[in-house]
Parts: sequence; C-alpha cells; structure tokens
Amino acid sequence: MKNVRKNSLGSSFDSFLEEEGIYEEVTLSAAKRVLAMQIEREMKKQDMSKAAMAHKMRTSRSALDRLLDPENTSITLQTLDKAAKSLGRRVKISLA
Repeated sequence: MKNVRKNSLGSSFDSFLEEEGIYEEVTLSAAKRVLAMQIEREMKKQDMSKAAMAHKMRTSRSALDRLLDPENTSITLQTLDKAAKSLGRRVKISLA
C-alpha cells in the first residue's frame, strides 16, 4: 500500500487551488472556456459563420473573436446576452 500523508487524506482539487491562491482565477477561466465552447458549438449547429454571428450581434468580428477566446475573461454580461439572443438562446446565471 502506498504511503499517504495524513494531511492529504480528503483533500480536493478545489482545496489545492485555494491553498495556491488561484481558485477564483482558475474557476473564472474554466467558466469562460465552457461558455466559449457552448457558443461555438451552437454556431456550428446553426451553421452560422463568425461574420454572420457578429452581424446578428451588431458588433465587430474582433469583438466576437474576444468573446470566443477562452483566455479572455473580460467579457460583459451584455455581450454574453447579445451572443445568446443571436443564437436564439438565453444566459442563465446563479450565485453558488
């Protein structure tokens, strides 16, 4: 049997991230990646090009590229709402 440190029993990945002081950053980045993937998936499902999506959102292609960039976490709720509405969807947000 492997030697397991007593203080590591029951620890979680979340606890590790908190100990490292990066929990919020990692959580926000992961949420943004998921949102970007969902938007891209829906665009493909609807066979919508980036140019068409930007036009429906009444924004620039570069603004859409920022929205779809999983590394860019500085996206407003208004931008997310415009993207969702352009795809016939809506944004749901909750506090946890």
